[in-house]
Amino acid sequence: MSDAQLLSDLLRADRLLVAPGVYDGLSAAVAARAGVEAAYVSGAAVSASEGLPDIGLTTVTEIARAIAVARRHLTGVPIIADGDTGFGDETNTFRTVQTYETAGAAAVQLEDQVFPKRCGHLDDKALVEADEFCLKIEAATAARSTALIVARTDAVAVEGIDAALRRARRYAEAGADVIFVEAPQTIEQIADIPAAVNVPVIFNVVPGGKSPDVSREQLEEFGYAGAILPAATVGAAFAAMTAAMADITGGRLSSGPAVAPRVLFEAVGLDAWLGRRASGEPAHA
Repeated sequence: MSDAQLLSDLLRADRLLVAPGVYDGLSAAVAARAGVEAAYVSGAAVSASEGLPDIGLTTVTEIARAIAVARRHLTGVPIIADGDTGFGDETNTFRTVQTYETAGAAAVQLEDQVFPKRCGHLDDKALVEADEFCLKIEAATAARSTALIVARTDAVAVEGIDAALRRARRYAEAGADVIFVEAPQTIEQIADIPAAVNVPVIFNVVPGGKSPDVSREQLEEFGYAGAILPAATVGAAFAAMTAAMADITGGRLSSGPAVAPRVLFEAVGLDAWLGRRASGEPAHA
């Protein structure tokens, strides 16, 4: 079974699929050790890890590299990958989907903002026309081999919830396998979205963002197929690093629980690599 088929099956199961965000090898290794069923390579997290804000500055190759690095650790775990706006027009979108699939993505998420985009939970977003985005969806479905195409609309903040739902239905009709309505502003809006389209719908969990807090049980009750958690690892890393630097600049030589080098390296495959070296097996096998 392909990762895309596994992801499709998980999204159609009678429970919520949760896909924590990963953005590099360490976060992917931690996710794999935790036993996640799916993972989400977040453009915002990759941007932050490159020392950049999520305003359309990262490139298709940078995110594709993050997908490939995560793929090494997440064997048998489908990866949903953030394709932003497709990084251009429909021809760029075609190439983005092919590039992401080659890197190991089981699904490619595309959004209907103008380029350069910005984080869906920032202000002052702008949208392309629905017709233009439908062309990108058609290009994406033509380019993919097995990957699912996730269509995201940011219309709630720009045109309102009714327009967002109209766009969502159009995108499903254009061939999107999964719908993602970004940043609904009330619990009532969150509840109404899944019933508005006839394909699986995912929800974006962004603590401190534009949407109100919602529980796993509520999302299941509303009919969501899945939830992505883009900041699950990068947010935790940022908070921990901020606390560590405050301790160190405050006079301490360490912060938080001690992590021995072996413990850290075991998380990213130390024993397997040493085993290959001892046996003479090629490192790339």
